[in-house]
Amino acid sequence: MNIQFSKSTDYALHALLHLAHSKLHQNIGIKELSAALGVSESYLSKIMSKLRQDGIVRAVPGVNGGYELARPAEQITFLEVIQVIEGRQQLFECSNLSSQQHRLLAEDGAGESQRKSECLVKRVMDGAEQHLYQYLREHTIQSVLDEVFKQSNHAVNKK
Repeated sequence: MNIQFSKSTDYALHALLHLAHSKLHQNIGIKELSAALGVSESYLSKIMSKLRQDGIVRAVPGVNGGYELARPAEQITFLEVIQVIEGRQQLFECSNLSSQQHRLLAEDGAGESQRKSECLVKRVMDGAEQHLYQYLREHTIQSVLDEVFKQSNHAVNKK
């Protein structure tokens, strides 16, 4: 099981934060965005294309074109961005259902035939996955920006 997210997810989230933070420019070109993130234009273009296909960003055509958020930053969750970039696969798959140890555990339980086919470890892992998803669903691009502003205002008020 590998629940490490790719660099693409990191860049996608940072690109969205940059777009949300730069409201004075209606949109930001790929050159400026790639320079701000320190990543190649071609790599970032692929990421932005995925985000555009899923309706998270909008491409603005023309000489002064670029990208902008397709909807308010408070409506773009971390979970949604991660699923667009990483895909929507389950984090854990039980591969031990036919083992002798699993059969003994199932028989020690209620002994019901449907319980024998249930992966006992998967129940715990699915619970962990649901907590992770809930946490990522609660955090939006806007909530991260709000936290940054709160910290910078707190630092200014301390002086």
